[in-house]
Amino acid sequence: MKVDRWRMWALTAIGATLLMMTGVGLWRQHVYDTDGFTITALVQGAFYLAAVALTWRGGLSRRALAAVLAVAALMRLAALLAPPYLSDDINRYVWDGRVEAAGINPYRYIPSDPHLATLRDDAIYPKINRSDYAPTIYPPVAEYIFFVGTRIHESLTAMKATLLAFELAGVLLLLRLLQDSHLPRERILIYAWHPLTLWEFAGSGHVDAAIVTFVVLALWARRRQAAWLTGSALAAAALVKFFPAVLFPALYRRWDWRMPLAAAATIVIAYLPFIGAGSAVFGFLPDYLREEGLRSGAGFFLWNLATSVTPLEHLGPAPYLALAAAALLALAVHSLFIPEDRYPAAALTLAVAAMVLLSPHYPWYFAWIVPLICLTPRLSVLYLTVACPLLYFVPGGGNLEGARMPFEWAIYGPFAALVALELWRQRAARTGISWIKGVG
Repeated sequence: MKVDRWRMWALTAIGATLLMMTGVGLWRQHVYDTDGFTITALVQGAFYLAAVALTWRGGLSRRALAAVLAVAALMRLAALLAPPYLSDDINRYVWDGRVEAAGINPYRYIPSDPHLATLRDDAIYPKINRSDYAPTIYPPVAEYIFFVGTRIHESLTAMKATLLAFELAGVLLLLRLLQDSHLPRERILIYAWHPLTLWEFAGSGHVDAAIVTFVVLALWARRRQAAWLTGSALAAAALVKFFPAVLFPALYRRWDWRMPLAAAATIVIAYLPFIGAGSAVFGFLPDYLREEGLRSGAGFFLWNLATSVTPLEHLGPAPYLALAAAALLALAVHSLFIPEDRYPAAALTLAVAAMVLLSPHYPWYFAWIVPLICLTPRLSVLYLTVACPLLYFVPGGGNLEGARMPFEWAIYGPFAALVALELWRQRAARTGISWIKGVG
């Protein structure tokens, strides 16, 4: 009883600290201190990890669980009401929704095109990034979300509120999935108190919040063996941003034709209203890959690491891309033959492998992984998602690999060490080495 009481007091103190540090982070943003904010977010991450350790095995009362969710809601409310600082992407969201509401295909014109001159204003249009050369990059389900958000109000706060509504739906689904999976409901803290989801969704209003909802819906449908819903939900997630497509092998049941058919039908139906743009429906994506150094290979951490110690740079990124594709294919094939109840672990492995091989230059690209950790907690992935705000120390972009490398080392180096430790412990557990079993 004393231990439980001590744990509750500790968790209460951490929750209060996280709330306070949310205010500090918002102030650092208000005074345009990105480095100060980043340090605050990293310290916040350390307190968050302590909270995760306290709730790892469950055992909280309903009142304590409600308090955890209340702290998460208060942190998000504070960030919701503040203007976005870390990213200006949300301005494009509002612009695209406005363009759609005017009956115009958002894939056809860049924002500065004369055809859209009547839609310009002084609040949103001047803040759209790449407005003079880039069409929208977002897939169709994201575009539908932008349209809905702007029908509420054509403002940044309304768009953030729309995406937080999606996140709330994802949290409720995740709670249900934890219950159905006979896992501690307290693991919702892993998602709800994570600084990454707080700052990237409530703070910056990134559309990746909708990915969380659709991915969790796909995982829940997979557990219920609802193949049609699994395929449609996963396709919807991939049509917000393409990353969740890597989860397909983990959620697919061998010889089941319904899930892939549902996914294919969802993709076709989603693209139909925009088909008039032809191949332009892929928007700025091809040029974005070049801009971020992914075509040249300069944007990949592991390739940069390899070329720094071996004379491979003249070969271009082809060897790296081939090895990365082979690694993902091997993981995909393996996931098809795992036990039925191991699909959440396979999904997490595929998601993390894809992100590490891609090594995104912006922290929010990692946020969609966080709900998967609730189902398969791994210290290595917790560290990866807590450490990725280190990328804010560098402005980003494909031509800054030299400046990024020290921070990427700080992210991926300890992550790799923790993965090695986890694999060692798993092997030790299988072979019966008792002293390693006792670690942790």
